[in-house]
Amino acid sequence: MKKAIIFILVIISAGIFSVFEWENHQPIGPKISILFIGNSYTFVNDLPNLLVNLAKTGRHEVETASYTPGGATLSQLANTEKVLSQIAESKSTYVVLQEQSVVPAVEQSRQNGMYPAVRFLTYKIKEAKSTPLLYMTWGREKGLAEFGFNDYTSMQDQITAGYLNIGKETGTGVVPVGEAWREALKRDSGLKLWQGDGSHPTVEGSYLAACVFYAAIYRQSPEGLDYTAGLPAERAKVLQTVAAQTVLTEAGQWNLR
Repeated sequence: MKKAIIFILVIISAGIFSVFEWENHQPIGPKISILFIGNSYTFVNDLPNLLVNLAKTGRHEVETASYTPGGATLSQLANTEKVLSQIAESKSTYVVLQEQSVVPAVEQSRQNGMYPAVRFLTYKIKEAKSTPLLYMTWGREKGLAEFGFNDYTSMQDQITAGYLNIGKETGTGVVPVGEAWREALKRDSGLKLWQGDGSHPTVEGSYLAACVFYAAIYRQSPEGLDYTAGLPAERAKVLQTVAAQTVLTEAGQWNLR
C-alpha cells in the first residue's frame, strides 16, 4: 500500500512538472513575420536567424524572410521587382529597411538616394498592411576620411541623424542599432564589434543588433535570455543590457510606438 501511494505521488509530481515545463515553453502572443530588405550588414552572421533564436528563448515565435544582396542601396532595391513583390505578397508583420552603410552619413546621398527610396518603400509597405522599420546601422571603425569622417563617432552622428530625419518625416520607427554600438563601446572599448575590415559586424556586433531588434519589436528587455549565439554569458549579458537601455529608456526618440 505504501509503495502504491509513493508510486502515485511520483506520477502526479511528474505530471505537474511536465505541465509546468510545457507552459514555460509555449509562445507568448501571436506569431509575427519579418521581411528584411538590405544588404550584407543584415546577412553577415545571419541577423534574422539570431533574432529568431533570441525571440524563441523569450517565448516569442518569429519567422523571417530576406532580400539582402551585397552592397545594395535602398534606391536600387526600390527599383527591384522582387523586392516590391515580396512586400506586396509576404503579408509580413514588419518590413525592415537597411540602407547601404555610407549613404545615410552623406547629406547629398541621403537626400538624393535614401530619402526618396524610404518614402516610396514605406508607402508600399503600409499599402501592404505591414509596418515599416528602419534599421539604423553603425559607422566605420575608423570613420571614412574621404567623406570627412575622421573617426567612428563623427560618422555615427550623421548616420543617426540621417535615419531619424526620414523616420520622423515618414512616421517610421527606427531600430537604433548604431546608437547601441556607440553605448556599448563607451562601456567597454575592448568590445570587438567590427570585423577586420572595420565595416562588417562580428558575431558580437550582430548579436547586439539582434538584441536591439528584440527590444524594439517587443518593447521588452532581452536581459536574462539564455540564447547567446555562442558568446560568453557575461559578454552577452552586457550586450543585452546595452540594447535594453538604448531602446527602452526613451523609446519615443526612435519613433517606436
